[in-house]
Amino acid sequence: MKKLNLGNTGLEVPVIAVGCMRIDSISKAEADTFVKSALDLGAVFFDNADVYGDGSCEEIFAASLTGVRRDSVFIQTKCGIRKGAAFDFSKGHILKSAEQSLERLRTDYIDVLLLHRPDILVEPEEVAEAFGILHAEGKVRYFGVSNQNPGQIELLKKYVQQPLAANQLQFGIAHAGLVSEGLHVNMNDDDAVNRNGGILDYCRLQDITVQPWSPFQYGFFEGVFLGSPKYPGLNAKIDEIAGKYGVSNTTVAMAWILRHPAKMQPVTGTMNPRRLADCVKAAEITLTRDEWYAIYLAAGNILP
Repeated sequence: MKKLNLGNTGLEVPVIAVGCMRIDSISKAEADTFVKSALDLGAVFFDNADVYGDGSCEEIFAASLTGVRRDSVFIQTKCGIRKGAAFDFSKGHILKSAEQSLERLRTDYIDVLLLHRPDILVEPEEVAEAFGILHAEGKVRYFGVSNQNPGQIELLKKYVQQPLAANQLQFGIAHAGLVSEGLHVNMNDDDAVNRNGGILDYCRLQDITVQPWSPFQYGFFEGVFLGSPKYPGLNAKIDEIAGKYGVSNTTVAMAWILRHPAKMQPVTGTMNPRRLADCVKAAEITLTRDEWYAIYLAAGNILP
């Protein structure tokens, strides 16, 4: 498996992260098979969150990892979404969530802990205290965020001593705002609206690894664009390029993300071992510039 440096942590991790959000939707035997398949593929970076399945996803994943050397995998989880109160980045909640995740994951440490979406009531001093305690006690090695813009990250960085290694952002062919706003600078069309504060370029400048989530979805969990009748032109173009390389449409769609020079680490969502293998295979393909733009345009995006 091809690797990349996670932020400026010095960690070399697989370019594909395995998302475990849906692992509670399959049987224990299927979960065991899925995790083993990921390990066999070299996809040893697993993404979790305390809210996935109300914690059950962390438990199921950990059970499927039984017998595997802890230092042979990377475990990332997230905290900050609290039922009944939306978001909670208070010191107490971060510490409690981390402890509960450690217990569910059956591990002494978490490789990466992300703050799950922004908390508008965040007090960055409390985040800094929580991160400091978890790091000093060896319970969390590295930290990051998700769905945050440059200003929000800068506010945290003013107080947090540890570097922020990653930022999870939704990105894919049918959710390409992160790149569209850059293409449409100085234009008056809708794509020129800077909704994200230039977060992609900011992360590149700050050595923060972007982890695209839901890479095959369009809208906000509205559906998968691959094979969708809503995207006939896009699917025709992807299938054409897939035929050229002798791979699946899944592989091409993932390779489109990996072609971007930001060195992103997409997070898969599938629980199908074969489809996961197709995602991993994308690391072996480098789309041409013409192919990348052809796919971008086929999705209905426009150039200025």
